[in-house]
Amino acid sequence: MADFDFIIIGAGSAGCLLANRLTRSGRFRVLLLEVGGSDRRFMIHMPIGYGHSFYNSKINWRFETGPQDALAGRTSYWPRGKVLGGSSSINAMVYVRGQRNDFEDWRAAGNVGWGWDDVLPYFKSIETFERGGDAWRGDKGEFFVSDMTSAVHPLCSDWLRAAEQAGFRRTADYNGEDQEGVSAYQISVKRGFRVSSATAFLYPAAQRPNLKVLTEALATRVLFDGQAAIGVEFEQGNKKQQVFARREVILSAGAVQSPTLLQHSGVGPGELLQKFGKPVVKNMPAVGRNLQDHLGIDYLYRSRRPTLNSLLRPWWGRFMLGARYILFRDGPLSQSVNQAGGFVKSSADLDHVDTQLYFSPVSYSKPTPGVRRLTMPDPFPGFFIGIQPCRPTSRGFIEIGSAEFKAPPVIEPNYLATQEDMQSMIAGVRLIRRIAEQSAMQAIIIDEMKPGKDVQGEQDLIADIRARSGSVFHASCTCRMGPDDGANVVDARLRVHGIGRLRVVDAAVFPNLTSGNTNAPTLMVAEKGAAMILEDNR
Repeated sequence: MADFDFIIIGAGSAGCLLANRLTRSGRFRVLLLEVGGSDRRFMIHMPIGYGHSFYNSKINWRFETGPQDALAGRTSYWPRGKVLGGSSSINAMVYVRGQRNDFEDWRAAGNVGWGWDDVLPYFKSIETFERGGDAWRGDKGEFFVSDMTSAVHPLCSDWLRAAEQAGFRRTADYNGEDQEGVSAYQISVKRGFRVSSATAFLYPAAQRPNLKVLTEALATRVLFDGQAAIGVEFEQGNKKQQVFARREVILSAGAVQSPTLLQHSGVGPGELLQKFGKPVVKNMPAVGRNLQDHLGIDYLYRSRRPTLNSLLRPWWGRFMLGARYILFRDGPLSQSVNQAGGFVKSSADLDHVDTQLYFSPVSYSKPTPGVRRLTMPDPFPGFFIGIQPCRPTSRGFIEIGSAEFKAPPVIEPNYLATQEDMQSMIAGVRLIRRIAEQSAMQAIIIDEMKPGKDVQGEQDLIADIRARSGSVFHASCTCRMGPDDGANVVDARLRVHGIGRLRVVDAAVFPNLTSGNTNAPTLMVAEKGAAMILEDNR
Protein backbone atom coordinates (compact mmCIF):
# COMPACT_ATOMS: atom_id res chain seq x y z
CA MET A 1 0.00 0.00 0.00
CA ALA A 2 1.22 3.50 -0.82
CA ASP A 3 2.81 5.54 1.94
CA PHE A 4 0.97 8.36 3.65
CA ASP A 5 2.05 11.43 5.54
CA PHE A 6 -0.20 10.63 8.51
CA ILE A 7 -1.93 7.46 9.63
CA ILE A 8 -4.84 7.91 12.06
CA ILE A 9 -6.02 4.85 13.96
CA GLY A 10 -9.70 5.15 14.85
CA ALA A 11 -12.49 7.02 13.05
CA GLY A 12 -14.25 8.07 16.23
CA SER A 13 -14.91 11.46 17.77
CA ALA A 14 -11.27 12.55 17.53
CA GLY A 15 -10.17 10.63 14.45
CA CYS A 16 -12.87 11.96 12.09
CA LEU A 17 -12.09 15.54 13.08
CA LEU A 18 -8.34 14.98 12.66
CA ALA A 19 -8.87 13.48 9.20
CA ASN A 20 -10.79 16.60 8.19
CA ARG A 21 -8.23 19.07 9.51
CA LEU A 22 -5.09 17.30 8.29
CA THR A 23 -6.41 16.97 4.73
CA ARG A 24 -7.98 20.42 4.43
CA SER A 25 -4.96 22.15 2.86
CA GLY A 26 -4.45 19.37 0.31
CA ARG A 27 -0.79 19.19 1.27
CA PHE A 28 -0.79 15.92 3.23
CA ARG A 29 -1.94 12.40 2.39
CA VAL A 30 -3.85 10.84 5.26
CA LEU A 31 -4.99 7.27 5.93
CA LEU A 32 -7.83 6.76 8.42
CA LEU A 33 -8.23 3.22 9.75
CA GLU A 34 -11.50 2.15 11.40
CA VAL A 35 -12.19 -1.35 12.71
CA GLY A 36 -15.95 -0.84 12.39
CA GLY A 37 -18.07 -0.31 9.33
CA SER A 38 -20.37 2.30 7.87
CA ASP A 39 -22.66 4.39 10.04
CA ARG A 40 -25.41 4.33 7.40
CA ARG A 41 -27.98 2.93 9.80
CA PHE A 42 -31.36 4.47 10.56
CA MET A 43 -31.06 3.70 14.27
CA ILE A 44 -27.79 5.64 14.42
CA HIS A 45 -29.13 8.77 12.76
CA MET A 46 -32.52 8.79 14.51
CA PRO A 47 -31.57 10.24 17.91
CA ILE A 48 -33.61 7.98 20.19
CA GLY A 49 -32.30 5.00 18.23
CA TYR A 50 -29.25 5.00 20.48
CA GLY A 51 -31.24 2.69 22.74
CA HIS A 52 -30.94 0.06 20.01
CA SER A 53 -27.23 0.77 19.50
CA PHE A 54 -26.55 0.31 23.19
CA TYR A 55 -25.98 -3.43 22.87
CA ASN A 56 -25.59 -3.97 19.13
CA SER A 57 -22.36 -5.93 18.61
CA LYS A 58 -22.17 -4.86 14.97
CA ILE A 59 -21.45 -1.25 15.97
CA ASN A 60 -20.52 -1.56 19.64
CA TRP A 61 -17.55 -3.18 21.38
CA ARG A 62 -19.70 -4.10 24.40
CA PHE A 63 -16.79 -4.11 26.82
CA GLU A 64 -17.17 -5.27 30.40
CA THR A 65 -15.09 -4.51 33.45
CA GLY A 66 -13.87 -7.01 35.97
CA PRO A 67 -15.96 -7.56 39.12
CA GLN A 68 -15.85 -4.42 41.26
CA ASP A 69 -15.62 -4.85 45.02
CA ALA A 70 -17.15 -1.40 45.50
CA LEU A 71 -20.17 -2.44 43.39
CA ALA A 72 -20.95 -5.54 45.43
CA GLY A 73 -18.89 -7.70 43.08
CA ARG A 74 -20.82 -6.65 39.97
CA THR A 75 -19.18 -6.01 36.62
CA SER A 76 -19.89 -2.81 34.72
CA TYR A 77 -21.00 -2.76 31.09
CA TRP A 78 -19.06 -0.34 28.85
CA PRO A 79 -20.51 0.34 25.38
CA ARG A 80 -17.99 1.89 22.98
CA GLY A 81 -18.55 2.74 19.33
CA LYS A 82 -17.22 0.35 16.67
CA VAL A 83 -18.41 2.29 13.62
CA LEU A 84 -17.61 5.46 11.70
CA GLY A 85 -18.06 8.23 14.24
CA GLY A 86 -17.10 5.92 17.11
CA SER A 87 -18.93 6.59 20.34
CA SER A 88 -20.31 9.85 18.93
CA SER A 89 -22.49 7.61 16.74
CA ILE A 90 -24.00 5.68 19.66
CA ASN A 91 -23.95 8.10 22.62
CA ALA A 92 -26.84 9.99 24.23
CA MET A 93 -25.80 13.21 22.41
CA VAL A 94 -25.69 15.45 25.51
CA TYR A 95 -23.22 18.24 24.76
CA VAL A 96 -21.16 19.40 27.74
CA ARG A 97 -17.82 21.18 27.64
CA GLY A 98 -16.95 20.99 31.33
CA GLN A 99 -16.14 23.79 33.73
CA ARG A 100 -13.32 26.28 33.80
CA ASN A 101 -11.47 24.69 36.69
CA ASP A 102 -11.31 21.31 34.88
CA PHE A 103 -8.94 22.80 32.34
CA GLU A 104 -7.17 25.05 34.83
CA ASP A 105 -6.28 21.78 36.56
CA TRP A 106 -4.92 20.44 33.27
CA ARG A 107 -2.65 23.46 33.01
CA ALA A 108 -1.65 23.27 36.67
CA ALA A 109 -0.54 19.66 36.13
CA GLY A 110 2.23 21.01 33.89
CA ASN A 111 0.40 21.09 30.56
CA VAL A 112 1.21 24.52 29.17
CA GLY A 113 -1.44 25.75 26.74
CA TRP A 114 -4.33 23.68 28.16
CA GLY A 115 -5.96 26.15 30.57
CA TRP A 116 -9.51 27.40 30.06
CA ASP A 117 -8.53 30.50 28.09
CA ASP A 118 -6.30 28.31 25.89
CA VAL A 119 -8.95 25.72 25.03
CA LEU A 120 -11.98 28.01 24.69
CA PRO A 121 -11.10 29.10 21.11
CA TYR A 122 -11.01 25.44 20.05
CA PHE A 123 -14.37 24.70 21.63
CA LYS A 124 -15.78 27.65 19.72
CA SER A 125 -14.19 26.78 16.39
CA ILE A 126 -15.72 23.31 16.15
CA GLU A 127 -19.33 24.24 16.92
CA THR A 128 -22.37 26.03 15.65
CA PHE A 129 -24.69 26.70 18.57
CA GLU A 130 -28.33 27.00 17.56
CA ARG A 131 -28.78 30.27 19.48
CA GLY A 132 -25.76 31.86 17.82
CA GLY A 133 -22.24 32.78 18.76
CA ASP A 134 -20.93 35.10 21.46
CA ALA A 135 -17.83 35.43 23.61
CA TRP A 136 -18.31 31.83 24.74
CA ARG A 137 -20.10 30.02 21.91
CA GLY A 138 -19.23 29.33 18.30
CA ASP A 139 -21.42 29.84 15.23
CA LYS A 140 -19.17 28.82 12.32
CA GLY A 141 -18.12 25.25 13.16
CA GLU A 142 -19.30 22.01 11.62
CA PHE A 143 -20.62 20.44 14.83
CA PHE A 144 -24.20 21.62 15.36
CA VAL A 145 -25.52 21.91 18.92
CA SER A 146 -29.26 22.25 19.48
CA ASP A 147 -30.99 24.10 22.31
CA MET A 148 -33.86 21.78 23.26
CA THR A 149 -35.59 24.09 25.76
CA SER A 150 -38.79 24.42 23.73
CA ALA A 151 -38.92 20.76 22.65
CA VAL A 152 -38.45 18.72 25.82
CA HIS A 153 -41.25 16.83 27.58
CA PRO A 154 -43.59 19.01 29.72
CA LEU A 155 -42.50 17.22 32.90
CA CYS A 156 -39.05 18.78 32.46
CA SER A 157 -40.57 22.15 33.37
CA ASP A 158 -41.91 20.70 36.62
CA TRP A 159 -38.55 19.19 37.47
CA LEU A 160 -36.73 22.45 36.72
CA ARG A 161 -39.20 24.31 38.90
CA ALA A 162 -38.57 21.82 41.70
CA ALA A 163 -34.81 22.28 41.31
CA GLU A 164 -35.32 26.02 41.72
CA GLN A 165 -37.48 25.41 44.80
CA ALA A 166 -34.59 23.33 46.17
CA GLY A 167 -32.31 26.35 45.83
CA PHE A 168 -30.62 25.78 42.47
CA ARG A 169 -30.65 28.54 39.88
CA ARG A 170 -31.56 28.24 36.23
CA THR A 171 -28.81 28.87 33.73
CA ALA A 172 -29.27 30.21 30.23
CA ASP A 173 -26.21 28.32 28.99
CA TYR A 174 -24.22 25.78 31.02
CA ASN A 175 -21.68 25.74 28.16
CA GLY A 176 -21.19 29.48 28.49
CA GLU A 177 -19.24 31.54 31.00
CA ASP A 178 -20.38 29.56 34.05
CA GLN A 179 -21.45 25.91 34.11
CA GLU A 180 -23.49 26.13 37.31
CA GLY A 181 -27.26 25.83 37.10
CA VAL A 182 -30.12 23.68 35.81
CA SER A 183 -31.73 23.74 32.36
CA ALA A 184 -32.79 21.62 29.43
CA TYR A 185 -29.79 19.81 27.97
CA GLN A 186 -28.16 20.85 24.72
CA ILE A 187 -27.70 17.95 22.32
CA SER A 188 -25.83 17.21 19.10
CA VAL A 189 -28.84 16.98 16.80
CA LYS A 190 -29.63 18.97 13.65
CA ARG A 191 -33.03 18.94 11.93
CA GLY A 192 -33.95 15.73 13.70
CA PHE A 193 -30.77 13.81 12.89
CA ARG A 194 -27.84 12.89 15.12
CA VAL A 195 -24.72 14.97 14.60
CA SER A 196 -21.69 12.70 15.01
CA SER A 197 -18.06 13.31 14.31
CA ALA A 198 -18.55 11.32 11.12
CA THR A 199 -21.44 13.44 9.80
CA ALA A 200 -19.89 16.72 10.91
CA PHE A 201 -16.24 16.23 9.96
CA LEU A 202 -15.62 13.05 7.97
CA TYR A 203 -18.41 13.31 5.40
CA PRO A 204 -17.34 16.78 4.20
CA ALA A 205 -13.76 15.53 3.80
CA ALA A 206 -14.50 12.09 2.38
CA GLN A 207 -14.15 13.07 -1.28
CA ARG A 208 -10.80 14.76 -0.89
CA PRO A 209 -8.24 12.90 -3.01
CA ASN A 210 -5.65 13.09 -0.22
CA LEU A 211 -7.83 11.18 2.29
CA LYS A 212 -8.23 7.41 2.25
CA VAL A 213 -10.64 5.76 4.69
CA LEU A 214 -10.45 2.03 5.32
CA THR A 215 -13.26 0.43 7.31
CA GLU A 216 -13.27 -3.01 8.91
CA ALA A 217 -9.52 -2.56 9.30
CA LEU A 218 -8.23 -3.68 12.70
CA ALA A 219 -4.92 -2.10 13.71
CA THR A 220 -2.83 -4.79 15.40
CA ARG A 221 0.35 -2.87 16.20
CA VAL A 222 2.34 0.26 15.53
CA LEU A 223 5.55 -0.38 13.62
CA PHE A 224 8.80 1.12 14.90
CA ASP A 225 12.29 1.81 13.67
CA GLY A 226 14.15 1.96 16.95
CA GLN A 227 12.06 4.33 19.05
CA ALA A 228 10.31 6.11 16.20
CA ALA A 229 6.93 5.11 14.79
CA ILE A 230 7.07 4.41 11.07
CA GLY A 231 3.76 2.71 10.28
CA VAL A 232 0.93 0.41 11.26
CA GLU A 233 0.14 -3.24 10.83
CA PHE A 234 -3.54 -4.02 10.37
CA GLU A 235 -5.92 -6.77 9.35
CA GLN A 236 -8.68 -6.32 6.82
CA GLY A 237 -10.68 -9.42 6.14
CA ASN A 238 -8.22 -12.26 6.57
CA LYS A 239 -5.33 -10.29 5.13
CA LYS A 240 -2.61 -8.73 7.23
CA GLN A 241 -1.09 -5.58 5.77
CA GLN A 242 1.47 -2.95 6.66
CA VAL A 243 1.33 0.72 5.76
CA PHE A 244 3.91 3.41 6.43
CA ALA A 245 3.77 7.03 7.53
CA ARG A 246 6.29 9.60 6.33
CA ARG A 247 5.48 11.96 9.20
CA GLU A 248 3.40 10.61 12.10
CA VAL A 249 1.20 7.83 13.40
CA ILE A 250 -1.72 9.14 15.48
CA LEU A 251 -3.69 6.96 17.90
CA SER A 252 -7.33 8.03 18.21
CA ALA A 253 -8.73 4.66 19.18
CA GLY A 254 -10.20 5.88 22.47
CA ALA A 255 -9.47 5.55 26.16
CA VAL A 256 -9.81 1.76 26.03
CA GLN A 257 -7.96 0.89 22.85
CA SER A 258 -5.31 3.57 22.46
CA PRO A 259 -3.44 2.27 25.54
CA THR A 260 -3.97 -1.40 24.69
CA LEU A 261 -2.75 -0.83 21.14
CA LEU A 262 0.36 0.80 22.56
CA GLN A 263 0.85 -2.21 24.82
CA HIS A 264 0.41 -4.69 21.97
CA SER A 265 2.98 -2.60 20.06
CA GLY A 266 5.59 -2.85 22.82
CA VAL A 267 5.02 0.48 24.58
CA GLY A 268 3.78 0.06 28.13
CA PRO A 269 4.61 -1.50 31.50
CA GLY A 270 7.64 -3.71 30.89
CA GLU A 271 6.52 -6.60 33.11
CA LEU A 272 3.13 -6.74 31.43
CA LEU A 273 4.66 -6.73 27.94
CA GLN A 274 7.14 -9.47 28.83
CA LYS A 275 4.36 -11.55 30.42
CA PHE A 276 2.67 -11.75 27.02
CA GLY A 277 5.82 -12.02 24.93
CA LYS A 278 5.71 -8.49 23.52
CA PRO A 279 9.06 -6.96 22.47
CA VAL A 280 9.64 -3.96 24.74
CA VAL A 281 10.09 -0.90 22.54
CA LYS A 282 9.82 1.38 25.57
CA ASN A 283 9.02 0.56 29.18
CA MET A 284 6.26 3.06 30.05
CA PRO A 285 4.49 2.14 33.30
CA ALA A 286 1.82 4.85 32.84
CA VAL A 287 0.32 3.40 29.65
CA GLY A 288 -3.16 2.23 30.61
CA ARG A 289 -2.96 3.65 34.13
CA ASN A 290 -4.85 6.58 35.70
CA LEU A 291 -8.20 5.46 34.24
CA GLN A 292 -11.14 7.59 35.32
CA ASP A 293 -14.85 7.22 34.63
CA HIS A 294 -18.05 8.77 35.93
CA LEU A 295 -20.18 6.57 38.15
CA GLY A 296 -23.88 7.40 38.34
CA ILE A 297 -27.14 6.21 39.83
CA ASP A 298 -30.83 6.80 39.04
CA TYR A 299 -33.84 7.00 41.34
CA LEU A 300 -37.05 5.70 39.76
CA TYR A 301 -40.41 7.34 40.39
CA ARG A 302 -43.96 6.43 39.43
CA SER A 303 -45.78 9.44 38.00
CA ARG A 304 -49.35 10.72 38.23
CA ARG A 305 -48.91 12.44 34.89
CA PRO A 306 -48.11 10.93 31.50
CA THR A 307 -44.44 10.45 30.66
CA LEU A 308 -42.74 9.20 27.52
CA ASN A 309 -43.68 5.69 28.67
CA SER A 310 -47.27 6.53 27.73
CA LEU A 311 -46.20 7.18 24.14
CA LEU A 312 -43.35 4.71 23.63
CA ARG A 313 -44.88 1.63 25.26
CA PRO A 314 -48.04 0.94 23.17
CA TRP A 315 -47.54 -0.10 19.54
CA TRP A 316 -49.87 2.61 18.32
CA GLY A 317 -47.88 5.23 20.22
CA ARG A 318 -44.66 4.12 18.58
CA PHE A 319 -46.40 4.11 15.20
CA MET A 320 -47.65 7.67 15.66
CA LEU A 321 -44.28 8.94 16.85
CA GLY A 322 -42.54 7.16 13.98
CA ALA A 323 -44.88 8.74 11.43
CA ARG A 324 -44.35 12.14 13.02
CA TYR A 325 -40.59 11.70 12.91
CA ILE A 326 -40.54 10.56 9.29
CA LEU A 327 -42.78 13.43 8.19
CA PHE A 328 -41.47 16.29 10.34
CA ARG A 329 -38.18 15.14 11.94
CA ASP A 330 -39.38 16.19 15.38
CA GLY A 331 -41.06 14.76 18.47
CA PRO A 332 -39.58 12.41 21.09
CA LEU A 333 -37.76 10.28 18.50
CA SER A 334 -35.67 13.32 17.54
CA GLN A 335 -34.33 13.80 21.07
CA SER A 336 -32.31 12.15 23.80
CA VAL A 337 -34.11 10.82 26.87
CA ASN A 338 -31.67 12.80 29.02
CA GLN A 339 -33.73 15.93 28.52
CA ALA A 340 -32.99 18.15 31.52
CA GLY A 341 -30.40 18.37 34.23
CA GLY A 342 -27.65 20.60 35.38
CA PHE A 343 -24.47 21.18 37.32
CA VAL A 344 -24.80 22.09 40.96
CA LYS A 345 -22.98 22.27 44.28
CA SER A 346 -23.95 19.56 46.73
CA SER A 347 -23.03 21.95 49.53
CA ALA A 348 -23.16 25.73 49.73
CA ASP A 349 -19.64 25.63 51.19
CA LEU A 350 -18.12 24.49 47.88
CA ASP A 351 -16.51 26.97 45.52
CA HIS A 352 -17.21 24.91 42.39
CA VAL A 353 -19.80 22.57 40.89
CA ASP A 354 -19.39 18.96 42.00
CA THR A 355 -22.56 17.13 40.87
CA GLN A 356 -24.28 16.59 37.52
CA LEU A 357 -28.05 16.04 37.56
CA TYR A 358 -30.17 14.20 35.01
CA PHE A 359 -33.93 14.17 34.49
CA SER A 360 -35.36 11.61 32.08
CA PRO A 361 -39.15 11.58 31.50
CA VAL A 362 -39.08 7.83 30.79
CA SER A 363 -38.38 4.71 32.82
CA TYR A 364 -37.40 1.09 32.25
CA SER A 365 -37.20 -0.67 35.58
CA LYS A 366 -36.53 -4.21 34.34
CA PRO A 367 -34.18 -4.00 31.35
CA THR A 368 -32.06 -6.92 30.25
CA PRO A 369 -28.62 -6.28 31.79
CA GLY A 370 -26.72 -3.96 29.50
CA VAL A 371 -29.71 -3.31 27.25
CA ARG A 372 -31.77 -0.13 27.15
CA ARG A 373 -34.66 -0.70 24.79
CA LEU A 374 -35.84 2.89 25.01
CA THR A 375 -38.85 2.11 22.84
CA MET A 376 -40.03 -0.50 25.37
CA PRO A 377 -40.25 1.38 28.67
CA ASP A 378 -42.30 0.51 31.75
CA PRO A 379 -46.04 -0.07 31.25
CA PHE A 380 -46.84 2.71 33.70
CA PRO A 381 -45.93 6.44 33.73
CA GLY A 382 -42.51 6.81 35.33
CA PHE A 383 -39.34 8.85 35.23
CA PHE A 384 -35.75 8.91 36.46
CA ILE A 385 -33.79 11.48 38.40
CA GLY A 386 -30.09 10.71 38.30
CA ILE A 387 -26.74 12.04 39.47
CA GLN A 388 -23.06 11.62 38.85
CA PRO A 389 -20.25 13.28 40.81
CA CYS A 390 -18.35 15.50 38.39
CA ARG A 391 -14.76 14.93 39.45
CA PRO A 392 -14.09 11.46 40.91
CA THR A 393 -10.73 10.92 42.56
CA SER A 394 -10.49 7.13 42.13
CA ARG A 395 -8.26 5.85 39.35
CA GLY A 396 -8.02 2.43 37.79
CA PHE A 397 -6.30 0.84 34.81
CA ILE A 398 -6.74 -0.85 31.45
CA GLU A 399 -4.33 -3.44 30.11
CA ILE A 400 -4.06 -6.31 27.69
CA GLY A 401 -5.07 -9.68 29.10
CA SER A 402 -3.59 -11.81 26.36
CA ALA A 403 -0.94 -11.78 23.66
CA GLU A 404 -3.80 -12.06 21.16
CA PHE A 405 -4.80 -8.59 19.99
CA LYS A 406 -8.42 -9.65 19.44
CA ALA A 407 -8.84 -10.69 23.07
CA PRO A 408 -10.88 -8.31 25.26
CA PRO A 409 -8.87 -5.97 27.47
CA VAL A 410 -8.75 -6.06 31.24
CA ILE A 411 -10.72 -3.05 32.52
CA GLU A 412 -10.48 -2.21 36.23
CA PRO A 413 -12.07 1.19 36.96
CA ASN A 414 -11.48 0.88 40.71
CA TYR A 415 -14.75 2.70 41.40
CA LEU A 416 -15.29 4.33 44.80
CA ALA A 417 -11.76 3.56 45.91
CA THR A 418 -11.60 6.78 47.89
CA GLN A 419 -13.83 7.85 50.75
CA GLU A 420 -14.25 11.18 48.98
CA ASP A 421 -15.92 9.48 46.02
CA MET A 422 -18.38 7.59 48.20
CA GLN A 423 -19.26 10.76 50.09
CA SER A 424 -19.85 12.52 46.76
CA MET A 425 -22.28 9.76 45.74
CA ILE A 426 -24.12 10.01 49.07
CA ALA A 427 -24.36 13.79 48.70
CA GLY A 428 -25.66 13.31 45.17
CA VAL A 429 -28.48 10.93 46.06
CA ARG A 430 -29.53 13.26 48.85
CA LEU A 431 -29.84 15.97 46.19
CA ILE A 432 -32.16 13.71 44.17
CA ARG A 433 -34.49 13.43 47.12
CA ARG A 434 -34.17 17.09 48.00
CA ILE A 435 -35.52 17.98 44.56
CA ALA A 436 -38.15 15.21 44.62
CA GLU A 437 -39.47 16.53 47.94
CA GLN A 438 -40.31 19.95 46.51
CA SER A 439 -43.95 20.81 45.85
CA ALA A 440 -43.50 20.89 42.06
CA MET A 441 -42.44 17.23 42.14
CA GLN A 442 -44.72 16.07 44.92
CA ALA A 443 -47.69 17.07 42.79
CA ILE A 444 -46.51 14.47 40.25
CA ILE A 445 -44.88 11.66 42.24
CA ILE A 446 -46.97 8.69 43.34
CA ASP A 447 -44.04 6.91 44.97
CA GLU A 448 -40.31 6.31 44.83
CA MET A 449 -39.96 2.83 43.36
CA LYS A 450 -36.18 2.51 43.51
CA PRO A 451 -34.55 2.45 45.92
CA GLY A 452 -37.72 3.08 47.94
CA LYS A 453 -38.49 5.28 50.92
CA ASP A 454 -37.27 2.67 53.42
CA VAL A 455 -33.70 3.32 52.21
CA GLN A 456 -32.80 6.29 54.42
CA GLY A 457 -29.77 5.93 56.67
CA GLU A 458 -26.24 6.44 55.34
CA GLN A 459 -25.41 2.73 55.47
CA ASP A 460 -28.59 1.91 53.56
CA LEU A 461 -27.75 4.55 50.96
CA ILE A 462 -24.25 3.13 50.62
CA ALA A 463 -25.61 -0.39 50.16
CA ASP A 464 -27.96 0.83 47.43
CA ILE A 465 -25.14 2.72 45.70
CA ARG A 466 -23.05 -0.44 45.69
CA ALA A 467 -25.97 -2.52 44.43
CA ARG A 468 -27.26 -0.26 41.64
CA SER A 469 -24.78 2.39 40.48
CA GLY A 470 -23.02 2.00 37.15
CA SER A 471 -20.80 3.58 34.56
CA VAL A 472 -21.93 6.71 32.73
CA PHE A 473 -19.53 5.68 29.92
CA HIS A 474 -16.96 8.48 30.18
CA ALA A 475 -13.68 6.55 30.19
CA SER A 476 -10.59 8.76 30.01
CA CYS A 477 -7.03 9.48 31.21
CA THR A 478 -5.38 6.15 30.23
CA CYS A 479 -2.64 7.88 28.20
CA ARG A 480 -2.46 10.84 30.53
CA MET A 481 -0.93 14.12 29.39
CA GLY A 482 1.76 15.63 31.58
CA PRO A 483 5.49 16.05 32.18
CA ASP A 484 7.40 12.79 31.86
CA ASP A 485 7.93 11.94 35.51
CA GLY A 486 7.02 8.30 34.96
CA ALA A 487 3.34 8.97 35.62
CA ASN A 488 2.28 10.26 32.18
CA VAL A 489 2.25 9.08 28.59
CA VAL A 490 2.11 12.14 26.31
CA ASP A 491 3.49 15.66 26.59
CA ALA A 492 1.53 18.88 26.19
CA ARG A 493 1.75 18.52 22.41
CA LEU A 494 0.27 15.01 22.67
CA ARG A 495 3.53 13.32 21.64
CA VAL A 496 4.29 10.00 23.32
CA HIS A 497 7.23 10.60 25.66
CA GLY A 498 10.46 9.20 24.29
CA ILE A 499 8.91 7.90 21.05
CA GLY A 500 9.33 9.81 17.83
CA ARG A 501 6.52 10.48 15.33
CA LEU A 502 3.80 9.04 17.56
CA ARG A 503 0.90 10.89 19.21
CA VAL A 504 -2.28 10.04 21.06
CA VAL A 505 -5.22 12.34 20.35
CA ASP A 506 -8.44 11.32 22.12
CA ALA A 507 -9.97 11.17 25.61
CA ALA A 508 -7.13 8.95 26.79
CA VAL A 509 -4.90 12.03 27.13
CA PHE A 510 -7.17 13.86 29.61
CA PRO A 511 -5.12 14.63 32.74
CA ASN A 512 -8.35 14.41 34.75
CA LEU A 513 -11.95 13.65 33.94
CA THR A 514 -13.98 16.72 32.99
CA SER A 515 -17.22 17.76 34.69
CA GLY A 516 -19.84 16.15 32.49
CA ASN A 517 -20.24 14.22 29.27
CA THR A 518 -16.94 13.79 27.46
CA ASN A 519 -17.67 14.02 23.72
CA ALA A 520 -17.30 17.81 23.53
CA PRO A 521 -13.90 17.94 25.30
CA THR A 522 -12.71 15.04 23.14
CA LEU A 523 -13.54 17.06 20.02
CA MET A 524 -11.73 20.05 21.51
CA VAL A 525 -8.63 17.92 22.14
CA ALA A 526 -8.72 16.79 18.50
CA GLU A 527 -9.15 20.35 17.21
CA LYS A 528 -6.24 21.64 19.28
CA GLY A 529 -4.22 18.53 18.53
CA ALA A 530 -4.71 18.99 14.78
CA ALA A 531 -3.49 22.58 15.04
CA MET A 532 -0.35 21.43 16.85
CA ILE A 533 0.31 18.63 14.37
CA LEU A 534 0.03 21.03 11.45
CA GLU A 535 2.27 23.55 13.20
CA ASP A 536 4.90 20.91 13.95
CA ASN A 537 4.82 19.71 10.32
CA ARG A 538 4.95 23.03 8.52
